[in-house]
Amino acid sequence: MTSTLTPTTSPTDADVLALAAHVGAAAAAHDALHDRDATFVAEAYAAAADVGYLRLAVPAEFGGLGATMRQVVLAEEELGSRSGATALAAAMHLYLSLVQCWRRRRGAADAETALRRIAGGLVVATSGGSDWVCPTTTAIEVDGGYRFDGRKTFCSQAPVAGAISTSATLGDGPDAVVLHATVPLSAPGVRIVETWDTLGMRGTASHDVVFDGVHVPAASITGTRPYGVLAGPLLAAAVHFAPVAAAAYLGIARGAAEEAGRIAKPGSARLLGEMQARLRVARWALHSAVAEMGDDPTVDEDTLATVMTAKRHVVLEARTVVDIALEVAGGRGFFRSSPLERAYRDVRAGMFHPLTPEDTLTLLGRRATEAAGVSAR
Repeated sequence: MTSTLTPTTSPTDADVLALAAHVGAAAAAHDALHDRDATFVAEAYAAAADVGYLRLAVPAEFGGLGATMRQVVLAEEELGSRSGATALAAAMHLYLSLVQCWRRRRGAADAETALRRIAGGLVVATSGGSDWVCPTTTAIEVDGGYRFDGRKTFCSQAPVAGAISTSATLGDGPDAVVLHATVPLSAPGVRIVETWDTLGMRGTASHDVVFDGVHVPAASITGTRPYGVLAGPLLAAAVHFAPVAAAAYLGIARGAAEEAGRIAKPGSARLLGEMQARLRVARWALHSAVAEMGDDPTVDEDTLATVMTAKRHVVLEARTVVDIALEVAGGRGFFRSSPLERAYRDVRAGMFHPLTPEDTLTLLGRRATEAAGVSAR
């Protein structure tokens, strides 16, 4: 399949779903091997590059497909139903593309260049899930920029990424500042350490990335924020990340429900219905949050609460749906050869992405007590 979309064509929902289905079909043929060996979903990414899936969110005027956030969410659910690891890996790249769109609309001078490079084939990884609001990587000011030293974990797509969106702490104490930057993985002092041997999502190849005296030019700094505070560039990232990642897990659950329906034991009608009910409500929650945030979201705590609430609901329901799918399938789903066995492991990764489900409740509880004028304990 070669994409028929052109830089002047706005994609329809059917277009983006067809692209995701094509990439998912390419992934499915190799997923079991990548899951067994914890190797990257390279064939899926080759297919994604061929049809333009990785430039899905880049505006058409810069060579992308011009999909909206809602369409990216639709595509990621479809892809996740066929390959959870591919969908999650792609989610990391796609949400960063959406962040660059948001930055461009606000006049960031470097955003257009970044988007054109993505349209040209650049894959961008992220270390956002590594040390979150409190980076352990350090920054020291040097001539022309900064020196970064440290180690990042959970860097999905590391084997194929050309750059990584990352952060480092400048200074210490109450005046410490976090610098956000995009760093080429080919820069001297950057290396990938293959550490990814996990329960699930094994095909994402989310290895460690080490920064050893890496020079980061001042022009590569994309923003700053206070140490330990979810604000600025990290808040923008979180707001765009949550719906896209949630869609991948919704897709895993949908794929598991479909597989369970195919091999269901007799007398499973009620459980099949329960899975469909849970999936529908989770999808409503996710798409309602996307509609509420809009195509040009305000990056503030209100929006954060909206999208994280939806993500929490989706990942919890996705886990429950996959558990039910195994019950419906019976012993057939317990074999390594079953896609349900892999879905059971993959879907559990949804619990670990910031904000975690528990941290989301803490956020919502704090906001509720503040709104009521009560001090949270």
